[in-house]
Amino acid sequence: MEFLDYAFMQRALLAAVLIGVTAPAIGIYLVQRRQALMGDGIGHVAMTGVGLGFLFSWSPVWMAMLVSVLGALLMELIRWYGKTRGDIALAMLFYGGMAAGVMFINLAPGGSTANLTSYLFGSLTTVSQQDVVTICLLAAFVVLVTVGLRRQLFAVSQDEEFARVTGLPVRALNLLIAVTAAVTVTVAMRVVGLLLVSALMVVPVAAAQQLTRSFKATFVISVAIGVVVTLGGTVTSYYQDVPPGATIVLLTIGVFIALTLLATPLARRRARAATAVPGDPAECAIPEQASAKV
Repeated sequence: MEFLDYAFMQRALLAAVLIGVTAPAIGIYLVQRRQALMGDGIGHVAMTGVGLGFLFSWSPVWMAMLVSVLGALLMELIRWYGKTRGDIALAMLFYGGMAAGVMFINLAPGGSTANLTSYLFGSLTTVSQQDVVTICLLAAFVVLVTVGLRRQLFAVSQDEEFARVTGLPVRALNLLIAVTAAVTVTVAMRVVGLLLVSALMVVPVAAAQQLTRSFKATFVISVAIGVVVTLGGTVTSYYQDVPPGATIVLLTIGVFIALTLLATPLARRRARAATAVPGDPAECAIPEQASAKV
């Protein structure tokens, strides 16, 4: 446990816990809406904010949040009005955001590929005290939204038409989900990296769904998986000197595979238990009773 003696590891572990909570918390709504890759697209757009932060000597984290929120809102507008050309517009937005970020970082004073790599794939040593404060504030916003409005967000994610009939502000809630996803990408980029954060938003949810179909249970289990893999990946990265983002994502995929293998025989047992046993006297009595009533 000597890694706890280092300030940079204390900051990284705190950030990892917050990421482990927030990423699956918003990811469950994205999976429900069949927008699993939205986090990946926002990550590309957020790169422009990081580049602008370096170029103008502003906070890259806050600039990434601002640009990613604007990008997420634009994605929702494209989804509403894009129709047949929506996929092309989104592709240009994603790739343009990444290209602009690379260009801005290289134009910035002191900009380098090393700075770029730490934001793309995460880094333990670059998580500063200011980053931790920012991550805490943004994580609090994500938790308040995803937990406090869970009923409304679930209704919109499950069936927009039904939610609209019940009087929910569907468009406003859709925008809120997009903004919350953008904030989550900003929270996670310092440890997991912009290119890998989408996996942490989606895979823990998919892993939890192997064990349960209940929304509440899936929410709790996916958050628990997120916390375990982010902490495990951060500690492993320290001892093995490997990238934290890649380690966290590989651990998450490993958990998904393990739970899938575990859930398969359990599902078979449940299916057998639900099937009537031909020789069961109680089952044989049912047709007799039914025919008597007829």
